Amino acid sequence: MKALRWHAAKDLRLTDLPEPSPGPGEVLVQVAYCGICGSDLHEYQDGPHSIPQHTPHPLSGCRAPMTLGHEFCGQVVALGDGVHHVHLGSRVAVEPEYRCGTCAYCLEGSYNLCQSMGFIGLMGHGGFAERVVVPVYMLHPLPDTVSFKQAAVLEPAAVAFHALNQSSLQAGDSCVVFGLGPIGLLLIMLARLRGVARVYAVDINPQRLQLARELGAREALDGRDPDLQQRLRALSDGGINTAFEAAGSQQTLTHALHCLRKGGEAVLVGLMGEVQIDAFHLVNHELRLLGSVGYRHAYPALIALLASGRLDLARIVTLSVALEHAIEHGFEGLSADKSQIKVLVNPTPSLAHQ
Repeated sequence: MKALRWHAAKDLRLTDLPEPSPGPGEVLVQVAYCGICGSDLHEYQDGPHSIPQHTPHPLSGCRAPMTLGHEFCGQVVALGDGVHHVHLGSRVAVEPEYRCGTCAYCLEGSYNLCQSMGFIGLMGHGGFAERVVVPVYMLHPLPDTVSFKQAAVLEPAAVAFHALNQSSLQAGDSCVVFGLGPIGLLLIMLARLRGVARVYAVDINPQRLQLARELGAREALDGRDPDLQQRLRALSDGGINTAFEAAGSQQTLTHALHCLRKGGEAVLVGLMGEVQIDAFHLVNHELRLLGSVGYRHAYPALIALLASGRLDLARIVTLSVALEHAIEHGFEGLSADKSQIKVLVNPTPSLAHQ
């Protein structure tokens, strides 16, 4: 089978590999679509960041070279020993978080905080391949009404869904999303579904600002506006209830904290290193600063929303490419063309329209 393997920064190779076999508690999935995530792009551009180089990941047993890809779905084509509640031919979405099941976090249900937490496709071989072996606990069956193209966007939607659950945002409140990549745009869609009418969006890309408006943002603002904080406070009658930082920069974090009402909160979804905050402002305004990582117990609710027709995740898909063209048109294309939002890789053309 063919798989796209990461060897080093700027060194992805389309490789012929032996057919993998599922072990006990595992299944083999024929991949229909796998989305290119920002983390995949960072590994390609200047990694490794998360990919284990020398010591294998404790749950996957894998290290580089690594098959990337964690936003994927497909069809079950082989079962390992002890797998009884999944059937051959089942259409499935893959929730790609590894979990040990025995640490304190897993036992309390917070498996996204597992002591050995990692993601298939970053710490174990993932979905930029024709077929991939996954633990059965990662699978979620798909109703016939949910297409593979929709299911391929479930993973970033789960990130946005979990960030909303971490927040205290309620219908009637106001929120602002900084950074209109896939996560930011999905935050807008999901906040509107929860009845939040006053949703504001901030980015510097005109196409993404326009898409935010189409997805339900009341106002979409240019992040380069020197009066941005004042404008957001004016639009929200004195301050925003909840700010979602989905860009991962010092500037957007500063804007997020300084556009809030007293008692407001900022939820960090974007990845960034060390930053500076005005602690006096945070304390004096009694602000809350929250982190949100991955997701837990999100897939069933999102699949139900897709099946009901209330949510259309395919609205942020801008391109689908074959596995053979994933580097040129996917990774390189996303780096060069900021109008692209979610690019899907299709390793199995026969599954594309299911």
